[in-house]
Amino acid sequence: MTDLDIAQSVTLRPILEIASQLGVRAEELTLYGQDKAKISPQILDRLDIVPRGRYVLVTAINPTPLGEGKTTTSIGLAMALTRLGRRTALTLRQPSLGPVFGVKGGGTGGGHAQDRKSTL
Repeated sequence: MTDLDIAQSVTLRPILEIASQLGVRAEELTLYGQDKAKISPQILDRLDIVPRGRYVLVTAINPTPLGEGKTTTSIGLAMALTRLGRRTALTLRQPSLGPVFGVKGGGTGGGHAQDRKSTL
């Protein structure tokens, strides 16, 4: 299967369902269709009284031509935390800069990862 075939074979989860799982209220969203939304900065006022969550940053300083495995590690950590019953959100920022610098192929990590409920 090609990446396009895989992407077209899945059913996107409604953004309201995902937001609800993360504790974001519908009125705190500006919807762009059924699968995209922006979160209002007003959520910060409500969350100011809630205990802070934890933030995990996966980084590396010495890249190799094959990469460091940060994307795979990040996905694995998110899956493990979900399996432990933690409310988890994963954001892959700049998933691969290797192709920009010509040091590896054109893939951006994550393989065939899709947005789905964890079934672990």
